[in-house]
Amino acid sequence: MTEMLFILTTIFVAYVIYVFVSERKTTSDSQASQAKSEKPLAEAKIIASAISKSEPATAPQDSGKRGLKDPKTGEVTTTYNNYRFTKRWIKEALVAEGLLDKIYKNDELNADIGAKIKRAVLKLEAIDKYRI
Repeated sequence: MTEMLFILTTIFVAYVIYVFVSERKTTSDSQASQAKSEKPLAEAKIIASAISKSEPATAPQDSGKRGLKDPKTGEVTTTYNNYRFTKRWIKEALVAEGLLDKIYKNDELNADIGAKIKRAVLKLEAIDKYRI
């Protein structure tokens, strides 16, 4: 009986520690992301406005339809805002068109590379063979 009580107590203590650590991690991550998200958002808006001012001829014809089409398979993708979850063929197309140097790994991403990727995706949307 004592052994059973010891095992249950150990499990309970482990659970409490797990909940405490995960709660602390989520609150620190959200605070850090709020602090970091303000600067890249401002930079992204400035970059997007600079791109739209400097390249008006490359804007998509129909702004209502937004997405990319794979020229090989005909697959249409409309959600590619987050580079980490972007389909592989879009990443390969960015490199093939010379818009990016390489396919970045998730641990290589930072604010500067994120802005560079956003500009590259905007340019990729303007290319006719990838347009819907």
